[in-house]
Amino acid sequence: MTQGEYSLVGDVGGTNARFALVERGSVELCAIETLACDDYANLDDALSCYLDKCGVDRVREACLAVASPVRGTRVQMTNNLWRFDIEEIRTQFGWQTFKVINDFMAMALGVLHVPEGKLVHVCGGPGDRRRPRLVMGPGTGLGASALVPVRSGWTALTTEGGHVDFAPRDDTEMAILRILQARFGRVSVERILCGQGLLNLYQAHAAIQKVSAPLDAPEKITAAALERNDPLACQTLQHFCELLGRTAGDAVLTLGSSGGVYLCGGILPRITDFFLASRFRRGFEDKGRMRPILEFTPVHLVAEPYTGLLGAAEALGNPEI
Repeated sequence: MTQGEYSLVGDVGGTNARFALVERGSVELCAIETLACDDYANLDDALSCYLDKCGVDRVREACLAVASPVRGTRVQMTNNLWRFDIEEIRTQFGWQTFKVINDFMAMALGVLHVPEGKLVHVCGGPGDRRRPRLVMGPGTGLGASALVPVRSGWTALTTEGGHVDFAPRDDTEMAILRILQARFGRVSVERILCGQGLLNLYQAHAAIQKVSAPLDAPEKITAAALERNDPLACQTLQHFCELLGRTAGDAVLTLGSSGGVYLCGGILPRITDFFLASRFRRGFEDKGRMRPILEFTPVHLVAEPYTGLLGAAEALGNPEI
């Protein structure tokens, strides 16, 4: 590749770091690579490896979406051990510009560039395209953002909506809350609605029912549930989907986002058929007097795996970010 013609974009989560190159002013991704975070001591090691693979030793600018709050120049990843200083990385790699944004802010911006063919309709009516749009999804953590209309188009909110309190609604959920409080103290919805959260939920249901919980990883729970050969795994995944629906519905009411809901993250695309037949819709719409708002709001599952990279490319060229 010709040196200096490309910008670098990245989407760095708790488990994987995805990188790509884009031509300046474009969101068309090339040289996409996914690296396992555990294979690298820190961000600069992963960046160097990626650029070596591409045969590029210098780019003019970069934008990374990270699964972490971004305040000041120091970044500590929420769900892995990486930490870095934005200005130090910019200087080390000789970039003219280095933007770092929250990963779900990037997801929201990326949704603007996802083709209709990569959106799976889950439920809901036509919505109001002039209203805000919620972007949420479980992966290593639970991310949340929103697209808000402005004069020039759309802007994205940086939020930590995945860390709102878990709100139990029946005796079983009260028991789940007590079990998780004993482990974590405060219990946010992310303690349930993410990869590790699915395992937490499975173990809590097992403890309540006084049965064994032999599965020790979220991917094993989803596999058993999809095979329909493990009642506890099926029950857990159904409950997971319903709780995600309730959480997304609460966020719609909070943000007024009847423009639509876009569900992202690493878990849902792997369980699409199960999810579409699950109790998600019941949880999403069950809002009493506010039910008509939720029934009116369209919900889509985003099947584009590189939405965060598209959003990082969008942010790179946006002077407001």
